[in-house]
Amino acid sequence: MTSKDTADIDVDLLDHNQAQVELARLADLLSKANRDYHTADAPDISDADYDALKRRNIQIETRFPDLKRNDSPSEKVGAPIADGFSKVIHEIRMLSLGNAFNDKDVTDFDISIRKYLGLTDAPALTYTAEPKIDGLSLSLRYENGHLVQAATRGDGEVGENVTENARTISDIPQMLSDAPDILEVRGEVYMSHEDFSALNNRQTSAGLKTFANPRNAAAGSLRQLDASVTQNRPLRFFAYAWGALSDPLAETQMGAIERLAQLGFSVNPLTVLCVGPTEMIRHYVQIEEQRATLGYDIDGVVYKLDDLALQRRLGFRSTTPRWAIAHKFPAELAWTRLENIDIQVGRTGALSPVARLTPVTVGGVVVSNATLHNEDYIAGQDSGGQPIRGGRDIRVGDWVQIYRAGDVIPKIKDVDLTKRPDDTHPFDFPTQCPECGSDAVRETGDAVRRCTGGLICPAQAVEKLKHFVSRAAFDIEGMGAKQVEQFHNDGWVREPSDIFTLRDRYGSGLQQLQNREGWGEKSAQNLFQAIDEKRKISLGRVIFALGIRHVGDSSASLLANNYGTWQAFETAMTSATIGKGDEWDTLIAIDGVGSVMAASVVTAFHQEAERASIDRLIAHLDIQPAIKRVNTDSPVAGKTIVFTGALEKMTRAEAKARAEAFGAKVSGSVSAKTDLVIAGPGAGSKGKKAVELGIETIDEDGWLALIGDA
Repeated sequence: MTSKDTADIDVDLLDHNQAQVELARLADLLSKANRDYHTADAPDISDADYDALKRRNIQIETRFPDLKRNDSPSEKVGAPIADGFSKVIHEIRMLSLGNAFNDKDVTDFDISIRKYLGLTDAPALTYTAEPKIDGLSLSLRYENGHLVQAATRGDGEVGENVTENARTISDIPQMLSDAPDILEVRGEVYMSHEDFSALNNRQTSAGLKTFANPRNAAAGSLRQLDASVTQNRPLRFFAYAWGALSDPLAETQMGAIERLAQLGFSVNPLTVLCVGPTEMIRHYVQIEEQRATLGYDIDGVVYKLDDLALQRRLGFRSTTPRWAIAHKFPAELAWTRLENIDIQVGRTGALSPVARLTPVTVGGVVVSNATLHNEDYIAGQDSGGQPIRGGRDIRVGDWVQIYRAGDVIPKIKDVDLTKRPDDTHPFDFPTQCPECGSDAVRETGDAVRRCTGGLICPAQAVEKLKHFVSRAAFDIEGMGAKQVEQFHNDGWVREPSDIFTLRDRYGSGLQQLQNREGWGEKSAQNLFQAIDEKRKISLGRVIFALGIRHVGDSSASLLANNYGTWQAFETAMTSATIGKGDEWDTLIAIDGVGSVMAASVVTAFHQEAERASIDRLIAHLDIQPAIKRVNTDSPVAGKTIVFTGALEKMTRAEAKARAEAFGAKVSGSVSAKTDLVIAGPGAGSKGKKAVELGIETIDEDGWLALIGDA
């Protein structure tokens, strides 16, 4: 009998042989349909026909369980993917959220929004409040109703392409009706407590490694190279936001969430509207009371301003939106024994005390280490000498209380003196570096003691190298913290420039590298290729990778955007003198750059050994200029402007944000490089200096007319 003969036979009338033939036919049809739909994006059967075929397959398997095929379509969703994940550049960055840890933080959040928008005396604002899912962020891009791409958050700008894996999640629609032509839906992939427990039981039965918590299980499952592994993991998805859009979803946050639900996405049913901070906090308390019974992990409540027009006015900081905040739940607590205190030396020479603990489970995670901050914290006082924890110090052997919240590093909160052993003594914080023996000094006003060894300190050198290859810096595939330590210990890499000469020094025949434990010819070649690929790199990443104290990735981007090229940045820092001169004034005039950070950057370029190391590195790189996305048609594009005095029609913060959106550079001080001054009542010394320098000065109405917003 052929498959054509079985196609029209009712399931209840199939005999054993007919059922076997029909299952083979259905497997072929559904496999082709999956390839057409998921891989080629060119389905030739309707969703209804596909669903009918799949239901028929399940009915036959239920009636003839012994005939279920190894490649059964009932066990498959989506189609296989190629090895490895490609990278996806997010059209709109996936940012993180600022945090609130108490009621005052929530009230301050509302006040800051009202102040920014100039709505101090306006009626209470409306916010959405939704549980903060403890999972993995995922972005789904739909074009003309078809799911064409799924990507993890990654570093916010570049994520992993996990499209085929995401297609296996039942909560994620494959096609949408009546959706914008371009729709990027963002949400959280998670795993329920029940499914997590069942998964770990299966892992244990199969002799495989179990997962520490549902979030790790969800993240590991979504990042499987084989989609068939992902499909067997019980992943879920809540939609709560969006990225790129061809048309607006709604005029409000809640309206947009309701639209996503109408399109077929799972949205959290506990999302509500709240008017003002009092209602927000009340809903937070209600969610916290339900937390243990929800069946999935949450670590707080997210508040978002409901009015999308106001969201657009508020805009974004470097890494977070101004219009949203995560109200985190209180840290989870546990008591355990402090077995030892180790001192670790960081890339800036900071001596950081680390508590070694008798392992304890805190919030579902086994904790064996915790930070102790600094020597004052151990001694039971703050940096000003005032007591904390009632002045109780922390000693080896103490019974201590550990707390952690979300992914925050565990900390020691308190100590139980009633359980302190009689033979303990106060911790003697070292005054010499435990790594190189150099003096460890504590400067006036600094809470941290630092090693003075500099480049001779192996710990500082290794930590600087780890920072150099970190994700936000050079992010060299195949060279992580473990490889850096290995290469440094063997004398292969002492400073960043050594990474780019590895092939010349050790690549001949690859013998010296490939004969090392864990390395072969292919892995060695891959490393050299990965290093070569990072010779061409953005200016912001280079500045961050240098590991200059006080310069984080956001600050590095700020410096890159203001100076534009490495040549301009290097020339300015070389010419600058701390505390005086045009180059110094220009540097500290950058909004977001203070005198402490500025001094740190200038010092790095004036220290002979550090500058020589920087120069050796730069010789191997092709540093790409910072790309500014500006409105080039704007009359203020590329100009340096200063706001001074009182503004009456918008707040200073909003004025600055809008000026930058038009391509202007906003400075905090007037100088010969200033192009335009916007002066309100009470302009003071900046207005006078503008007159002295002959700089064009206009009032707020003139400014609004200039940018076409009068």
